[in-house]
Amino acid sequence: MAMATCCPTVHSSLTMAHTCSVHPQDLPSLLSFRPIAAPSTAKIFHPLIVRSRGRKPINWVDFNFRRESRDHLVVAALAAEIEVPEAVEENGEEGNTATLIVPKIKKGKAALPLKRDRTRSKRFLEIQKLRESKKEYDLKTAISLLKQMCSTKFVETAEAHFRLNIDPKYNDQQLRATVNLPKGTGQTVKVAVLTQGEKFDEAKNAGADLVGGEDLIEQIKGGFMEFDKLIASPDMMPKVASLGKLLGPRGLMPNPKAGTVTTNIPQAIAEFKQGKVEYRADKTGIVHLPFGKADFSEDDLLVNLLAAIKSVEVNKPTGAKGVYWKSAHICSSMGPSIRLNTREMLDYKIPSSNA
Repeated sequence: MAMATCCPTVHSSLTMAHTCSVHPQDLPSLLSFRPIAAPSTAKIFHPLIVRSRGRKPINWVDFNFRRESRDHLVVAALAAEIEVPEAVEENGEEGNTATLIVPKIKKGKAALPLKRDRTRSKRFLEIQKLRESKKEYDLKTAISLLKQMCSTKFVETAEAHFRLNIDPKYNDQQLRATVNLPKGTGQTVKVAVLTQGEKFDEAKNAGADLVGGEDLIEQIKGGFMEFDKLIASPDMMPKVASLGKLLGPRGLMPNPKAGTVTTNIPQAIAEFKQGKVEYRADKTGIVHLPFGKADFSEDDLLVNLLAAIKSVEVNKPTGAKGVYWKSAHICSSMGPSIRLNTREMLDYKIPSSNA
């Protein structure tokens, strides 16, 4: 920041090339004035140079002032650590331009607090002491820790997060599939079916919560979204295509890979009601997958987790090269993550008593 105080008759031009980080108290030891010869009718001061003494070189600040009268000229230079946007205010008079210096507003991820500045609740800090952050745990120990860390007033969901060595921007490295969790998800799934003709009655008898055709499509266009899964018969897909912008961002658009576009509607309804879960790798190659509730027994959670691991392994993309599994973690909805030993995880066999 720079300020110049002079008489109204004085014409001044100010140029600042980059921001410098100088405290106002340090200016007397950093600034040097070097006068040069000039006519008696005008006094010209050489640019004020901010010099660095024993420090990292500082970007220079250049002030050029020309006087056409004999009035006194007072120059005060202050520097602060702020960024200089390209904002210029015209004062209306010819040759009188000043550069405004305002702080740049951060947006998006840059506006978030740094990791070291984020605060955690007392509950989280307390349960975090139960596990070592960089230690890799075997499956049974990890699930036991997960249940110990669930201390909220509601029943938390057990989640698995797998970092894979894939780049989903390539078609042969995309991962999207489903897994049937043997012990269920612990959630009540509301299933809606889009069909017509004879399959209309089949869907109702199979236990679908909502069954419709064009009338249900119109309701969805109007904002109706009170269902967790939407199953459609192939003959309805041309009409369902118009719902892509509404259902796509919510992950509800029927898709053959997810098992939600099928001719065997009763079977699809039964699978989703019993615990069929759809998953896909995000743009960073991470799979996020729920595998039960915290109030499940340790054996049930273990069976579901192994089913999820096997499904991700079996559906390995053809374009994946090198080491497929980078890391694996499990956690509860409101708890810290627990790192798994991937080698032991892939070799683990379900005991016959738990199968």
